[in-house]
Amino acid sequence: MVSHSAWQRGLQTILLSALLLTVTACSQPLSTREKSTLVGGGIGAAAGTVLGATVGAPGAGAAIGGALGAGGGALAGDQIQRRDEENAAQQEQIQEQRHVIQRQREELNRAEENQE
Repeated sequence: MVSHSAWQRGLQTILLSALLLTVTACSQPLSTREKSTLVGGGIGAAAGTVLGATVGAPGAGAAIGGALGAGGGALAGDQIQRRDEENAAQQEQIQEQRHVIQRQREELNRAEENQE
């Protein structure tokens, strides 16, 4: 029979391996949502381990805390990423409007020069 501490070490090894595989397998930079998910999962797992240790189940606490933390991190990261995308779209619109204003100013200046 596998002892409780061996089971915990096995679970921790699996979680750490999954985290490392996720981080190193990415061929492109992580999005804000993905970064927040990883950070939330790590913080949740750490907090879950501490809380789980107080009741004698740090492995279960780490698994539950990691899942809840990853979910919370994903939600927060999604909101941040959506806001960043909206800001980028607004900045693009502002830049386009500045170009239109500049062209209109140039046209007005040419029209004034032609009238003189």
